[in-house]
Amino acid sequence: MKYVNTHEAKTQLSKLIAAVKAGEEVVICQAGKPVARLAPYEPARKPRLGTFKGKIRIDPDWDSDETNAEIAALMMGEDGEER
Repeated sequence: MKYVNTHEAKTQLSKLIAAVKAGEEVVICQAGKPVARLAPYEPARKPRLGTFKGKIRIDPDWDSDETNAEIAALMMGEDGEER
């Protein structure tokens, strides 16, 4: 891991980026304390359709009157006011 101060980071940014691309970790310090870390960019991964296929099970009675009453009881206080 390589530690550099902010002045060095400003003047040597291209070299630091090359070091990160080569797999080196770079930490930028201010007054001797780490404040930032240069890391390779990783694009956000988009969820794919069908990712949870076969992993989620929904009971046939998920929308029954009993289940709805239980959910309403959990959301309402004893006085019938919403929590």
